[in-house]
Amino acid sequence: MGMTDPIADMLTRIRNGSKAGKKWVSIPASKLKRELAYILTEEHFIERCVYHEDGRQGELQVFLRYDKSEKPIIKGIRRISKPGLRKYSPANGLPRVLNGLGIAVISTSSGVMTDRDARKKGVGGEVVCYIW
Repeated sequence: MGMTDPIADMLTRIRNGSKAGKKWVSIPASKLKRELAYILTEEHFIERCVYHEDGRQGELQVFLRYDKSEKPIIKGIRRISKPGLRKYSPANGLPRVLNGLGIAVISTSSGVMTDRDARKKGVGGEVVCYIW
């Protein structure tokens, strides 16, 4: 049986892996998940992400980041727009996560980007998740 929310599954795997102190987590790949992992890498929430082709859909290997005292860099991660209830935001109403300390990932017509980039470009879209 298929999964109803693969993005929530990805976020849960990252959350659980970081709380368990894992070095990396394995996630079934998709284009949106790769773009989301790229944003997490750019914003320094994860070390890096490696894509492995396996003949089917591929696999993402996400390497998690920890601080000097071995605490996870990601303090919280929350799915906002769900398959049963999509959340959209106009360009002038984009959310701010912890007054700019966290990020909101927005899926726009110009691609997937952070709330800061969407504000700069003046585009709104679907609010995928919050990460802090």
